[in-house]
Amino acid sequence: MNVTRPVYKINTTHPGSDLAGETAAALAIASIIFETEDLDYSDILLKHAEELFDFAYNCRGNYSESVPKAAKYYKSWSGYTDELVWSAVWLYTATYNDSYLQKAELLYENLKKNVSEFSWDEKTIGATVVLAQTTGKEVYVNKSIEFCNHMVYNQERTQGGLIWIQAWGSLSYAINIGEYFVCHYKLDSRINAQDYVKFAASQINYALGDGGQSYVVGFGENPPVRPHHAAASCPDLTEKCDWDDFNNDGPNPSILWGALVGGPDKDDKFLDDRSDFKSNEVSINYNAAFQSTLAALNSYKN
Repeated sequence: MNVTRPVYKINTTHPGSDLAGETAAALAIASIIFETEDLDYSDILLKHAEELFDFAYNCRGNYSESVPKAAKYYKSWSGYTDELVWSAVWLYTATYNDSYLQKAELLYENLKKNVSEFSWDEKTIGATVVLAQTTGKEVYVNKSIEFCNHMVYNQERTQGGLIWIQAWGSLSYAINIGEYFVCHYKLDSRINAQDYVKFAASQINYALGDGGQSYVVGFGENPPVRPHHAAASCPDLTEKCDWDDFNNDGPNPSILWGALVGGPDKDDKFLDDRSDFKSNEVSINYNAAFQSTLAALNSYKN
């Protein structure tokens, strides 16, 4: 790429509690994973997670206000409190330091809202279930069950069976919910585990093409061949790549094996068009939950 690629940062005068909190949570989770494999590396991850959380907690603000150009693509619509709770409860899980749990619970009291998604921007329900698992308190358990039951039994679906949250990257939102269910179906005895796992599997199967249209590149029936992805749209590196390649009606020269695209519209309609980044884009946040849900379902099966 020969276009300008500027680098931006957050700091004490240009805060980003959502961005720093999200990163702190990721590092805390990774420290737990590596604790039994590489303790030194786990300690490094945890050290930086705690530093980032302190920055996020003490210097508050939305990153997309500090970096206005980011708002064009990934604006922090939900604010930063959900990421602070999310990071605090994961740091408690990694350290068992009560101060993190206290912060998480106090911050949670400010999340007085009903949410209909679990996503890159909205962590409230994720934080709720981790608090439920960590504390066992009815307030968190009940809210988690209420959310899950609404999604399984009452949330709108397309005629083909896709749970409908929103049009932009429709599959990612549905599979995020599926991941949430299949990972936490043991939360409480009141949960109908079979219904929850069945729901998660239905969303995965929809993506894999049970309805005659696969949304996974290189897999299943009629998979996307023109996903919105710059590198895959280009010929081999020895050849020129320009807008003619983007506008080419043919399939992408490179196959992004296993990549999930955004998904169909509310009527289960999908156009395999490279220029349609609303439904045919390939992104990290679309694919992370897709892969982890597959792993969770496989674990449940076995």
